[in-house]
Amino acid sequence: MIQTTTEGKLRLCHLNDIAPGNTLDFRLETTGGTRLIFVVNYQGHYYAYVNSCPHTGASLDWEPNRFLDATGTLLQCSTHGALFRIEDGLCIHGPCLNRSLTRVETINDGQALWVQL
Repeated sequence: MIQTTTEGKLRLCHLNDIAPGNTLDFRLETTGGTRLIFVVNYQGHYYAYVNSCPHTGASLDWEPNRFLDATGTLLQCSTHGALFRIEDGLCIHGPCLNRSLTRVETINDGQALWVQL
């Protein structure tokens, strides 16, 4: 889903679109090409990452908008089960141990989430 562009920013979604403890994926079309990202609403904070495992480059989601492990406290790669901390994307278990997901900086204006293009 692609949203409104304003002054070099792209609106991802309304804050209420991602319930606490849930994730939402996005396909961004930019002049540099397509970029797949996802956002996690975790403990009142929003974290965004490129949807690509540092081990294989595969998408992390096993179903649309499903990036969390069974506990809901870690991100999990669908290909090989690597586990990543939500807060910083660091791999704490699996073949990409100590490597990190690529963070996407977001802007929270109190109503919506945006990314700077």
